[in-house]
Amino acid sequence: MPAGQLFIGGAWRAAASGETYPTINPATEEESARVAKGDERDVDLAVQAARHAFDAGPWPRLPAAERGRIVWKLADLLVANLDEMARLETINTGKTLFDSGKVELPFAAEVFRYYAGWATKIHGETLALRENAFTFTLRQPVGVVGAIVPWNFPFLLASWKIAPALAAGNSVVLKPASLTPLTALKFAELTAEAGLPEGVFNVVTGPGAKVGMALVRHPGVDKIAFTGSTEVGKQIMREAAGSLKRVSLELGGKSPNIVFADADMEAALRGAMTGIFYNKGEVCAAGSRLFVEEKIHDDFVSKLTERTKSLKVGDPMEKTTRMGPVVSARQMETVLSYIEAGKKEGARLVTGGDRAKVGNGKGYFIEPTIFDGVSNSMKIAREEIFGPVLSVIPFKDFESGVAEGNASFYGLAAAVWTRDVAKALKAVRALRAGTVWVNAYNLYDAALPFGGFKESGFGRELGAPGLDHYTEVKSVWIDLS
Repeated sequence: MPAGQLFIGGAWRAAASGETYPTINPATEEESARVAKGDERDVDLAVQAARHAFDAGPWPRLPAAERGRIVWKLADLLVANLDEMARLETINTGKTLFDSGKVELPFAAEVFRYYAGWATKIHGETLALRENAFTFTLRQPVGVVGAIVPWNFPFLLASWKIAPALAAGNSVVLKPASLTPLTALKFAELTAEAGLPEGVFNVVTGPGAKVGMALVRHPGVDKIAFTGSTEVGKQIMREAAGSLKRVSLELGGKSPNIVFADADMEAALRGAMTGIFYNKGEVCAAGSRLFVEEKIHDDFVSKLTERTKSLKVGDPMEKTTRMGPVVSARQMETVLSYIEAGKKEGARLVTGGDRAKVGNGKGYFIEPTIFDGVSNSMKIAREEIFGPVLSVIPFKDFESGVAEGNASFYGLAAAVWTRDVAKALKAVRALRAGTVWVNAYNLYDAALPFGGFKESGFGRELGAPGLDHYTEVKSVWIDLS
């Protein structure tokens, strides 16, 4: 992984501009690497390489079992290089080394294994429609895929796009977030080792306004897979309309985490903590709106506050750390501005609310923060904060809890805590969200689709539905008369 280089057509090369930029370790505020600053010219070269690999190269024409073997090999190489990948992810994002190395990268490897198995199972159907015709469908790869991923789960969310795209026989141009490109570049190295043909996988680093939008506009790209903010997702839809390329969008969230009075309180407390403080709250599906039934509200908030105060914020490389810094100075200022907005709107600050004091005072650390007495009309309950800030909203009964949970432009995820199976299933049906957890939070599986309702986007990643975005259906009619 040479410093300051892009990976295009199976080779490392400098950006067309010759420029590089630094990535910053959010725990130390020091430079961790220098990365190539790509632009439209580099995107064009990468798309040309991907286009040639798809139109004339061996990848889409390989036996499906061989394609699956190479995708599986990528999973093996991820596991073999787990320590380095985890270290790169942590110094780029500020997430704990435990989360990088024990949770997220192993999950990414499982995603590659899951879709490796799908390579031999992508098929059409034979339709016996008429005696004088042989009619059937083919499923074929869509072509060149532009994958644009955010900074909160840089490699994991990339794997959700790369693995199904490759298994189906597509070529890929990956645009990692400018803040967090290091694992994408290391993975490019692994693709060569796995035997992926030249041009099938390419990485172009640089600012989203130039590199990402150049991918969206490029006529040689057949499909865009994007995870990021709703605002940028809308912009991508507008730009993609120019060439009518396929688009799938996994966008923001303001997910309701609803605790009923009959819930297992211990389990619900753990779920509330995980729902908002995992990965410093930089989670699109974060349970940032915690609805607690009035009967248990005071006791629940008291216990939750006690646990939150004991949460260790610190160096993400240390084993005892439970929450690292947010990803950047800009994100820290954004989160702190939301905390000020919550205070001004009359929410009651229960704990946290400021920068966390860690070590020598360097790093973008924020105290885990809880606001109580929040209403859905407040800014901190309406807008995605993407930080460790929880809004607690009391509710009276089942109907009001579900109704208030649905009172959002977003619809990515939700959770319900109750011992009553009938109540749980009724809530599952009523909640307008792409994923609903019952007595759990933030659990995922490579075989289970993930995606949003409403302004949280459309399309699904993971599972069989995740593969559909990377294939085209072709109908064939052979006249036998």
